[in-house]
Order: sequence, then structure tokens, then C-alpha cells
Amino acid sequence: MYSVKDVAKRLNITEHTIRFYTDKGLVPNLKRDKNNNRVFTDESINWLIGAKNLKKCGMSVEEIKTYVELCLEGESRIHERYEIIRKQKEAALAQLEEAKLRAEFIIEKEKHYLDIINQVIPDDTNPAVWEKDNFGV
Repeated sequence: MYSVKDVAKRLNITEHTIRFYTDKGLVPNLKRDKNNNRVFTDESINWLIGAKNLKKCGMSVEEIKTYVELCLEGESRIHERYEIIRKQKEAALAQLEEAKLRAEFIIEKEKHYLDIINQVIPDDTNPAVWEKDNFGV
């Protein structure tokens, strides 16, 4: 059996996060000691690892809770669990595309600044000196 503090160190998450996840029902069958402190087994740690990883993938706590409930219902709900994961994959891929566009924008902006620094072009990046109707474009 492990304490909240032990699990926090082991999983590199805060004690607050562990308490939050357990309060939200993301760790089924959570045990408590005689003083009503949370105690964790290897199985409950596995639930926390799953919740932590799904959260890192962008899932909301509510979505993770639904996923946990479906897991508890067993293999008969495998298709629904698959659908949750598939939708999260699509969302992650969309976020990746957005991140690529942001990266491309900032790379071009950096090149633009280097051209200004190297006096290839004048400084047109300061809104204080833009001409009327130019909008820095």
C-alpha cells in the first residue's frame, strides 16, 4: 500500500492532482486506511497512470470518467472505449496541425526579424510606427 505522497513521487504528479482525480472517481475502488487517508495499491496506481496519460492527451476529466466507467463494465464496452480514443486521436492530430502552422508562422517571423537586423529591409514590426491603414501587413 502506498500513500498519496508516495504515489505523487512515483508518478511525478502533485498530491493535489491525485486527490482531485480520486475525488472525481477516476480511481475506482479506492481504499482508505483507519484514519480515512487514501491508500493506493498497484491497481489503483495503474488507474492513476491511465488518467494522467489520457489527461496529457487532452481529454477532460469528464471524458476520462466516462472512459473509466466503460472500462469497469468490461469487454462488452470495448467499441465505445475505442470510439473515445479514436475521437481523442483526431483532436490531437488537429492540434498538431495547428501547432505546425504556429511554428511555421513564428519561423517566418524570426526570418523577418533577421532581415531587419541585417538591414535587408526596414523595421516594419513596430505598431507605433505603422502608417495609417497598413496594419503591419
